Amino acid sequence: MSASREVKERVAKLQKLLAHHARQYYTLDAPELSDSAYDALYRELRSLEEKYPELASAYSVTRRIVGSPLPFLKKVRHEVPQWSFTDAFSQVEVRSFDERVRKVSGATPSYDLELKIDGLKIVLTYEKGVLTTAATRGDGEVGEDVTHNVRTIREVPKLLARPIDLIAEGEVYLTRSGFKKLNAIREKNGEPLFANPRNAAAGSVRQLDPKIAAERPLGAFLYDVARTSEPLPATQSEELAYLARLGLPVNPEHRHADSLEEIFAYWEKWKGSHREKVDYQIDGIVLKVESRAEQETLGYTGKAPRFAIAYKFPPEQVKTVVESISLQVGRTGKLTPVAHVQPVVVAGSTVARASLHNEDFIKEKDIRVGDTIILQKAGDIIPEVVSVIKELRPKSAKVWKFPLRSPLCGGDGSIERVPGEAAHRCRVAGSFEQQARKLIHFAGKSALDIGGMGRETVRILMEHDLISDFDDIFELTKDELLPLEGFEEKKAENLIRAIQAAKKVSFDRLLIGLGIPHVGGETAFLLATHFNTLAALRAASEESLSHIDGIGPIIGNSVHTWYAQQGNRALLARLQKHLKITKVTAPSNGPLTGQTVVITGTLPTLSREEAAARVRRAGGTVANSVSSKTSFIVSGDNPGLKYEKAQSLGVLVVDEASFLKRLTK
Repeated sequence: MSASREVKERVAKLQKLLAHHARQYYTLDAPELSDSAYDALYRELRSLEEKYPELASAYSVTRRIVGSPLPFLKKVRHEVPQWSFTDAFSQVEVRSFDERVRKVSGATPSYDLELKIDGLKIVLTYEKGVLTTAATRGDGEVGEDVTHNVRTIREVPKLLARPIDLIAEGEVYLTRSGFKKLNAIREKNGEPLFANPRNAAAGSVRQLDPKIAAERPLGAFLYDVARTSEPLPATQSEELAYLARLGLPVNPEHRHADSLEEIFAYWEKWKGSHREKVDYQIDGIVLKVESRAEQETLGYTGKAPRFAIAYKFPPEQVKTVVESISLQVGRTGKLTPVAHVQPVVVAGSTVARASLHNEDFIKEKDIRVGDTIILQKAGDIIPEVVSVIKELRPKSAKVWKFPLRSPLCGGDGSIERVPGEAAHRCRVAGSFEQQARKLIHFAGKSALDIGGMGRETVRILMEHDLISDFDDIFELTKDELLPLEGFEEKKAENLIRAIQAAKKVSFDRLLIGLGIPHVGGETAFLLATHFNTLAALRAASEESLSHIDGIGPIIGNSVHTWYAQQGNRALLARLQKHLKITKVTAPSNGPLTGQTVVITGTLPTLSREEAAARVRRAGGTVANSVSSKTSFIVSGDNPGLKYEKAQSLGVLVVDEASFLKRLTK
């Protein structure tokens, strides 16, 4: 498959963008993106290059170890090449890694699990037990000599326990508590703040003046032996013990694992609040095949070992793409623009939309449909747009303008900007209540029949700005529901399950749910059986609609007018991304074919709308009044005048149980 022009442009932009940010991060210690945002862009580029190998460049960050030595530090050529780890972000990726290990090694692997310290990689060289060189990773072949600064770190011994030759690899970090104090001092002095402890550590280690490093709370952990004059240990766990016996600092928080279940449990443990118990920053765990013999069999790729992988924690910031922008109406009639984005996992939960607050916010960040954006959760709860990556903006992206009218507003849909504020609101009062009624109807038994989404639930969801229009319902996640009052785990799961089930809906039920004026159950059934699809109905002229038997000019005008509104067409486009709409066929020989049925009173189990739908699906016609042409009426409690008229005309009267039996004949 050859790449489209759009894909080629995207790859070229990503390669250029990531090269810039890699230099900012690895070389200059001045990141402009969060680690998680950079990772997300990197993964997209890697995926595209794998799909379209002809677009892969030898200079791409996916093809080489990023970073280069700073010009003012002495260069050090590594005796042993320095690698970086391949990242995994899901259990699926970890399972795939395990399968590859099993296939290549021909063995059932066990693993050593280590915390992934978010610091600066360091390579220590000892000759006859004496520290001679400490160097950064650099580009994997050439690093920077930072011996003068590493000597100031108390945990790093100047002399080993034995006079051996050794090259060991590890990580220098800045304590989280020290990071806070350091930034507080820099703020007081009017100096720029460090973005995170990793960059603070990197900046400290790469100073020319060792006094600066000595003043900062740096620590170090060693985790790999690259070379030793003694026999190498047989396993990774033994290697860590070996380093500790030599007097080198080794993180005690590591463990042996014989199964994937143990790996996932260890990851879950450290993903949560447990990592707050240590005074250094971690961003995942590292899996290393225990057996050194198996490690040697597995070997390396061009930039990473095949025997190890970094299983990272859920990103705090992610990149995604704005697919559309719609409006939500609040209780006061205030309108809030919402970005509908490509679904993405952020801070452990799936996000499909983010508030854009108001027109000024959109203008300030210059957010457009089609833009690649950085998203995070404010307070780990509310998704918010951090920034737009304008370097990845497609040529087709257009400036979004606040509409003058919206179907959310009722009446003629007029919108006004609140004087002296950034907010917009509906001119017509009661828009919130009006929209709540529409949503309740949409989720009701006669329409999409979403169990658990009644009046109270709809209002709660609207008050928390989780839903405002029909398509919002299908973007709800369990994580969004759980913080709401009354939504314990089971209730949230049941509602999400009901929403998923409602994604498969018959055409007539959808038409009922849309709330088009004058389109009830019978009309929806006629339209659905006549046109079969939304596209066919949308293409129908007002005249052709009006000439359909049972429709007429009033309904024809109503349907055509509803479809003509841009907001409604946009809504249908968004809905179709979520729904599987099934065709409705009028039965040619159903149990009620040729019969006219009237429904009256309150039935024991069926709503009148549901009973009417069953009549139509059985081939019958539902009428609102009793006449001599009525085949029978279905009567419940408090039937009223229709029952009396049926009695006077001698029309058959049946209860719900008898009615249901007739449907099975």
